[in-house]
Amino acid sequence: MADTKGDAASRFDPTFTQNVINAMGPNTSPRMREIMGPLIQHLHDFAREVELTVDEWMEGVQLINRAGQMSDDKRNEGQLVCDVIGLESLVDEITYKKAAEASDFATQSAILGPFFREDHPIRKKGESIIYNTPDDGEVTYMYGQVLDAVTKKPLNNVSIDVWEASTNGLYEQQDDNQQDSNLRGKFYTDENGEYAFYCLRPTPYPVPFDGPAGKLLQLMDRHPYRPAHIHLIALGDGYKPITTQIFDKESKYLDNDSVFAVKDSLTVEFVPRKGNDSMARSELQYDILMAPMNSDVASGPEGGLTTNGLMTKL
Repeated sequence: MADTKGDAASRFDPTFTQNVINAMGPNTSPRMREIMGPLIQHLHDFAREVELTVDEWMEGVQLINRAGQMSDDKRNEGQLVCDVIGLESLVDEITYKKAAEASDFATQSAILGPFFREDHPIRKKGESIIYNTPDDGEVTYMYGQVLDAVTKKPLNNVSIDVWEASTNGLYEQQDDNQQDSNLRGKFYTDENGEYAFYCLRPTPYPVPFDGPAGKLLQLMDRHPYRPAHIHLIALGDGYKPITTQIFDKESKYLDNDSVFAVKDSLTVEFVPRKGNDSMARSELQYDILMAPMNSDVASGPEGGLTTNGLMTKL
């Protein structure tokens, strides 16, 4: 059988893509050139391979535009579009691959997700991030230490951002019935590297269908559900940042997370609460291992949490 795609591709100007790549000027940084050259090549090859029409291309442009229009400091729809096609999880795997290969390695990373906020309220050790406990919510006491991944020394004054969805599947900025900053908080470890707080045992929830990411999932005939998880970000002076998620090992969708973020090392076990704690039915002990900046142990990007500085570096 003839290679019809190959025959079709040969009909198009064979010099066009290289001309576009060559248009980059002499002041283009080496890294920008290294990224943009292959990006242009792969995008052009993709368009030729599927013989993309103007109408189809415009549908894609409108999807991107809509994602941008929906994004703000409470929700990043563009990031969610990347999530549902696995791009953020793939980039995360590439960035942190060395961690799994090291003999001593830090807590593994996971994607940031679209619902992070920069303004989490600072809370004291042992306080709750729950403003109003839903009727179907299971309160959990989560605690642990933050440790140097190499020496296992406890780390003082490490900030830990935590956020999660409620049992109705919504983060507080999606839900008018939740108080501002519900199920969110920032904690600092004490001199023993310890942190602790009350939260909800997480539950699965669907990616919202009201934007381009949800539409894309529907067009690909895929379910929208994420397994039960809690988001964490750990930041400490002299240590590589960690952005991660931890997943309830008893949750559905661990094997088919709609954004492909689950890693075996990030699944955790919630157990019945010990002692006479009247507030919590379950507990979770979770230690976080951070890699020193000057070590070979892989962890988070040394530049910090956001991508604001990426294009400058390129």
